[in-house]
Amino acid sequence: MKMKERMNGDVVILEISGDVQGGPDAELFRNKIAELIEKGHRKLLLDLSGVPWMNSTGVGLLVGGFTSFRNAGGTLKLLNVKDRVKSVLMVTKLLTVLDSYYHEEDAVASFE
Repeated sequence: MKMKERMNGDVVILEISGDVQGGPDAELFRNKIAELIEKGHRKLLLDLSGVPWMNSTGVGLLVGGFTSFRNAGGTLKLLNVKDRVKSVLMVTKLLTVLDSYYHEEDAVASFE
């Protein structure tokens, strides 16, 4: 898993690519979430367009990131979830908790 950070206004967009399966990537992801919160960011959009697959550990990472941001007074939302990943998120009912968007402009506007 690779991560690339960029900004759109006051929204941090974290572009994730590769399979999200835990392992060493889990610590990398958790550290990035903690770093963003520590820097005062409260709006995070995870762009999953480069994620072809996610296992249960990956789902756990999303839940952990969402919870961390919410506990810090922030919001985490999803962008460009691929069908294969979306099916995992639907089975786990995570899509009933996390907002998901297909267009960056819509996602960024939803934070207002």
